[in-house]
Amino acid sequence: MKVAIASDHGGIEISKEIINLLEEMGVEYEDLGCEGSCSVDYPDYAIPVAEKVANNQVDRGILICGTGIGMSIAANKVMGIRCALVHDLFTAKVTREHNDSNLLAMGERVIGPGVAREIARIWLTTEFQGNRHAKRVNKIKLYEEKDKNFSVSLNN
Repeated sequence: MKVAIASDHGGIEISKEIINLLEEMGVEYEDLGCEGSCSVDYPDYAIPVAEKVANNQVDRGILICGTGIGMSIAANKVMGIRCALVHDLFTAKVTREHNDSNLLAMGERVIGPGVAREIARIWLTTEFQGNRHAKRVNKIKLYEEKDKNFSVSLNN
């Protein structure tokens, strides 16, 4: 597995923790994050990571900013991205099992480094369950492709 990771100025410390975790786990990574504490714009970091994931240059991505909100919004504008904003262990697991999230966003001002490491570990090691969940993820993919035959049915 190869992971792209980036942070803006609000997520530098947790980004360092996650990079340490990736190294400990033997996960190949590419750091696209900012250096230093000067204010930067989160889309400048979120979008390149999301594009690498969407273009299959890496398998997954991790984004960290102050709250995770801006990074997740920006990343989810890229077609093919299912970025989950996660601040607890349960949703770290379920977003992989049920939503096949391919990008993780976290907020340094919301969670501490220990929780962030555990969220990332769970998210990186949890597999997509497929089955009934695959149908739902495929509906998102069809919408993104603007398939002419696509229609949402609450009964399917």
